[in-house]
Amino acid sequence: MEYKTNKNYGSALYTLITVFFFWGFLAASNGIFIPFCKAHFNLSQFESQLIDFTFYGGYFIGSLILYFASQASKVDILNKIGYKNGIIYGLIISAVGALGMVPAIGSGQFGFILAAFFVIAIGFSLQQTAANPFVIALGEPETGAHRLNFAGAVNNFGGLMGPIIVGVMLFGTASNAGGGTVEISAVNNLYYILAGLFVAVAIFFWKSDLPKVTSDEEMEQSTKANKPLLVIFVAFCLILAAGPLSNATNLSQAYFVYLSLIIILTALIRALLAARKDSRGWGAMQYPQLIYGMLAIFTYVGTEVTIQSNLGALLVLPEFGGYNESAIAPFISLYWGSLMIGRWAGAVGAFKLKQSTNYILTVLMPFVAFGIILLVNYLTGANISHLYPYAICIAVMIAAFFVGNQKPARTLTVFGLLGVVFMLIGLFTTGIVATFAFISGGLCCSIMWPSIFALSVTGLGKYTSQGSAFLIMMILGGSIIPPVQGILADTSGIHLSYVVPVLGFAYLAFFAWKVSGELRKQGIDLDHVEAAGGH
Repeated sequence: MEYKTNKNYGSALYTLITVFFFWGFLAASNGIFIPFCKAHFNLSQFESQLIDFTFYGGYFIGSLILYFASQASKVDILNKIGYKNGIIYGLIISAVGALGMVPAIGSGQFGFILAAFFVIAIGFSLQQTAANPFVIALGEPETGAHRLNFAGAVNNFGGLMGPIIVGVMLFGTASNAGGGTVEISAVNNLYYILAGLFVAVAIFFWKSDLPKVTSDEEMEQSTKANKPLLVIFVAFCLILAAGPLSNATNLSQAYFVYLSLIIILTALIRALLAARKDSRGWGAMQYPQLIYGMLAIFTYVGTEVTIQSNLGALLVLPEFGGYNESAIAPFISLYWGSLMIGRWAGAVGAFKLKQSTNYILTVLMPFVAFGIILLVNYLTGANISHLYPYAICIAVMIAAFFVGNQKPARTLTVFGLLGVVFMLIGLFTTGIVATFAFISGGLCCSIMWPSIFALSVTGLGKYTSQGSAFLIMMILGGSIIPPVQGILADTSGIHLSYVVPVLGFAYLAFFAWKVSGELRKQGIDLDHVEAAGGH
């Protein structure tokens, strides 16, 4: 990678991180849009989760297209067109998808809405693949993680604001929301504005004096890795075809959804075993820590997304408060805000501070972030008094940070086990206690991306770039796991379906333990593995 060190690129960085805001904004606002679509189109819980399926599936398909095109041409396609142009093209594609949402909603066909979401996500995939290395390249390599953490904080802020702004645009202020009826014109206005913003930022990028960033890394061929990636693609398509296949075979949709998950897990496990026998031709997949990490990213993103995507359906139950659609935005924003709370606490360790100052800020910053979340919700007219007890969950998270001691393996183990505990509390209780327990999953997820990423690419050497690309593809988990929970909710009830994130957190704790052993076998000192930038 060619780093830009001869000029102050602060303004370029601020321009670039606008796209990080969009990713967080739209991903989090799905938590409001999903219940709207479920009611408007009279969908099952599984069908409503197809929004996340197409949104996060777009990330996977976009990355897969880039990967196979680069492998076939033996040229890094994104490097050839340039990272700046990659972001511009991605923004234009997302704008086309946002504009397509208007006739899609007007048509009354849910399938058209999914197609529009898919196009938006394809654009996001191109943006994300280009923007992450671009941020790192805007300065010295050793400060790249700090810039990514800053960009991640902007992404978190987008996640906090998304549910609130979308909730206000669709329902009005919380105090005027009434029964939560939504005018279609309000939805259209939302996507007109988003399309306009995408185009405006694309023009701004085009006109901006951004540096030319290129990569001089040699393309690494990995022919044997192509097969499991294609098998995973087929499994992805299986969920999309679950309805027609169910009608044609008289098998339930659940059969095909669960089969898809099994195929993905089997493909990665078989790759792991095959690469152990003969590492030639596997590229980055010859390293067990990477394949375990691909499973971990898949599980982490799926767990993070599915908790909030199904939360709207949970909160309408009488035993969970019986909230209407217009009243759930504060809970969705608190969930995504919890990721900001945790990352603010984790960011303290990135600065060279006195130990006493470090301790004080680690305790203080999460509550500052919590205060911002409460303030933003209060300004929209929402009642926030029932959110105050969530401070207890934040205090538990802070204690977990001190136990983790800024070590990726230990931190991931602690937060994985804590996530299991929170989810079990949610499963065995109801009301506000269970709601806060499930929302606390956001606190546990907050620091997992950098820890998983760091442990997965450690020791990969010249295959680090390829391994990173494979990990990004596994954002696919956000596409697969929410429909799995949705189908379980339709058959066993929405409350019981939260056993899915229990299993997710359990695997993440297992990953930390297993990969620690694998890295020790390779002679790698775990105490010197540093967490990567935030997602």
